[in-house]
Amino acid sequence: MGRSYLFECSKCGYRAKVSGGADRGFDFHVQTVLCLDCKALYDAVVRLKIPDAETCMAVFSHQRPLLHWQVPDGAPAFESVLNRLPLPARQVAWLHFRIRCPISPIHQVRPWNEPDKCPRCGVYLERNALPFRIWE
Repeated sequence: MGRSYLFECSKCGYRAKVSGGADRGFDFHVQTVLCLDCKALYDAVVRLKIPDAETCMAVFSHQRPLLHWQVPDGAPAFESVLNRLPLPARQVAWLHFRIRCPISPIHQVRPWNEPDKCPRCGVYLERNALPFRIWE
């Protein structure tokens, strides 16, 4: 079960709703990243559970033919994975992604783990005590 927290900067007022490091849920894993070009924090999907190809063909054989599970070229956005429906298959495979900025794949990023500094002013961010969101 993953958790997202509200991080706030006491100096410049920057706010981010992120996990604060590596976190995992039932269907996907995230890593908080600092985009050096956007000067912002994001949760980047690093592992994603998808149905196995043979299982997909068996489950969806009565519908339009599904030849292959379409693998995305880059990691999907955190919000789209969070709002995804549960998987119908029992056999699954894990896709692994490199960390990258969800705004642009050419931006420079680095892992951000709490406690770390504000991306805008350099003061350490403060985490709220209660989670902003609990996700699976």
